[in-house]
Amino acid sequence: MSEATLDDRGRMTLPKELRERYGDRYRIVEVHDGIKLIPVAEDPLDALRDEFAGVEKTADELREEAREAAFNEAGR
Repeated sequence: MSEATLDDRGRMTLPKELRERYGDRYRIVEVHDGIKLIPVAEDPLDALRDEFAGVEKTADELREEAREAAFNEAGR
């Protein structure tokens, strides 16, 4: 685990090994107990294509499965 501190202008520098692994752009997401940095790909569309390259279901099928899973988790 690494640590980073903010400077007097609110800037944070990530360790070199993290920047080399994840890149230079991040989304900041507030979660219930802190914040999370989500790396943003240089070309988000290419990243999505890579992520779903092996998926054989349609977007509608995936959406329906996600909806059913959400209903089941909510105790439908």
